[in-house]
Formats: sequence, structure tokens, C-alpha cells
Amino acid sequence: MLAFLIFLGLLLTYMILAVYAERKVSAFIQDRLGPMEIGWYGIGQTVADLIKLLQKEDIVPERADKWPFLAAPMIIFVAVFAGFAVMPLTPDLQGSDAAVGVFYLLAIISIDIIGLLMAGWSSNNKYSLLGAMRSIAQIISYEVPVGLAVICAAVYCQTLDLQAISFQQGIWIHEYPGYAQETNYLFGLRSLGIDVTQVGGFLTWNVVRMPLFFVVYVIFFIATLAECNRAPFDIPEAESELVGGFHTEYSGFRWAILFLAEYGMMLLLTMLGAVLFLGGWNTPLPNIGPVKLAFWTSGAPGTVYGNLTGAFWLVTKAFGGIFVQMWVRWTYPRLRVDQLMYLCWKVLTPACLILLFLSAVWRLLG
Repeated sequence: MLAFLIFLGLLLTYMILAVYAERKVSAFIQDRLGPMEIGWYGIGQTVADLIKLLQKEDIVPERADKWPFLAAPMIIFVAVFAGFAVMPLTPDLQGSDAAVGVFYLLAIISIDIIGLLMAGWSSNNKYSLLGAMRSIAQIISYEVPVGLAVICAAVYCQTLDLQAISFQQGIWIHEYPGYAQETNYLFGLRSLGIDVTQVGGFLTWNVVRMPLFFVVYVIFFIATLAECNRAPFDIPEAESELVGGFHTEYSGFRWAILFLAEYGMMLLLTMLGAVLFLGGWNTPLPNIGPVKLAFWTSGAPGTVYGNLTGAFWLVTKAFGGIFVQMWVRWTYPRLRVDQLMYLCWKVLTPACLILLFLSAVWRLLG
């Protein structure tokens, strides 16, 4: 329940900040100011828009299939939010420590496809239906390179447990009062087959320890842009063609839920990328040398400071990935449907298959 409340609060706070940040990032790229009227530098604009959305009438089209139309946004949001259940926010805070966390996450977020189809079909609007079909085809296609990239990390780390993958990418220094207890803790990790390195910092991240993983992470990042319907893969919401895509007929609170689900998917997948390739909640700074240096940047597991710093580093890495997503959106033009499918099936998927084979060989060779 604690993890549920923390992730829900994090998601709601993040959406308010991310919408404001995206407006400012797009304004900066386009050499304009963005929102400036409400609050200091327009910081209250997103809150004002949210209040407006909550006050709008919840309109159901006369010829729409009412109950699927009303339920679709909830299904989409629940499918995305359920993925946070296995995300290790800190060394000690995780909703579920399932040993198959990666498999669960990829499976549960796929359910949003059902909600997308319900939203497009039940709206009884040709633009909504076309947008939903585009979105489903795109998400199903790009789940293949995303899944292969995730399998590369799982093969290398020899586990599907996201918390275990995070621990593998960190090192704890030994010169502090709890030395004996922490040493036993590390021996316990080794007995579980979890490799505890002796360098620390960003040098222990998978993307550095395994040179091929830089390419894997780039493929993962590109594919997750398509999973989130983000530009240049936003053809399901192509305003010049489909008005608004699958959410054309939605308004008020339910439109806000769809918007929240999209931004929630961005946060979830950037967090997943950070856990698999960028050290998770581990600090990028070296955890070697005197005790004070290490635990200023990354506290020990089981301590309040350790949980605070762990959450800080993971959220910071995720926000960095989201910033790049925003940067890409306002820099590159939208792809055509044929270009999108060509990139998935003839570029990213074959490349991931080759990298998966090389990752397995690397693991076998030790």
C-alpha cells in the first residue's frame, strides 16, 4: 500500500511538472516563451488547465457504445499504472518483489491495447477507429524490439527480478560502522548469483560493463518512443489526418485520464530503461574510497538516507530520459506508416536479434 500511494503521488506530481516542462522545452526549441501568465514564469498553467478539464462536461456521443466508451480510459490507465508494481524505486521500496518482474511488466502494459481498441471502436467515429487501429498495429509491432532489448539485459544479468538487476549494478563501500553486517549482506548477494563488482559508480552500470548494451539501449529508447505514441511515431494521433486519433470524442475527466496514461507510460518505460541499463537507483558517482564519500551519494540499504538517495537517482535518470523524448518530439518530423513499420521489422528487430545472440555468447564466455 505504501508503494501504491508513493507511485500514485509521484505519477500525479510528475504529470503536472512534465506538461509544464514540455511546453517550456518546445518553446525554447522554437525560440518562444511558452506559458508565462499564470504564476511565476507560467508555472501554474498546468494546474489551471487541470482544473478546467475537471470542470468540463463529460460528453458521450449519441451513437457511441456507452459502457465500453466510458470504461476504455480506465482500462488504459490501470494497465499502465499496474506496471509500477514491480518497479524498484529504492533498495527497499518495491510494490512486489516478484522474481519474474520483467515478464509481468511487459505483459501487464500490453493490456492497454484492449483499452485503445475499445476507445476507438466504441466512439463510432471513423477518425477514432483509424487512430486506434494505427496505435494497436504500432504498439504490437514495437513490442518485439522492446522485448528483445529487455531479454538482452535479462540474459546478461541472469534474472528477471528488477531489484536483483539494480543490485548487480552497484557496489557498497566497506569502511563504516556496519562493515561486518554489510559484508555479510554482500556475501548473501553473491550466494544468490548476484555479481557485486569492486569499482562502483557509473562504471558498474550494464551499459558500461557490457559495451554492446549502448546500442541495445538506443534501440530500446527508440522503440519505447513508439510504445508511448511519441513523435516521430505519433501517427495514431496525427492531427493533420485523424483530428485526434482514438481519443477524438473524449472530453473532460476521461480525456485527462488518457493524457495521464500517456505520460505515465513515458515515466514507466524510462524507469525500466534506467533499471535495466543505467544502474537503477544506484549513484553514478564512484562508491570507492572513504566511507563519507560513498554514503553522501548513495546510502546503505535499509536506511532512510539510502532510500531517499536511491529514489532521487532513479527519478533523475527517468526524468533525463523524458527530457530526451521531449527534445526528439520537437526536433524530428513525423514518420509515415510505411517508414514506421520498415524501421521496426527491417532495422530494429534484426539488430536486436543479433545483439541478443552476442549477449548470450558474451555471458557464456564469462
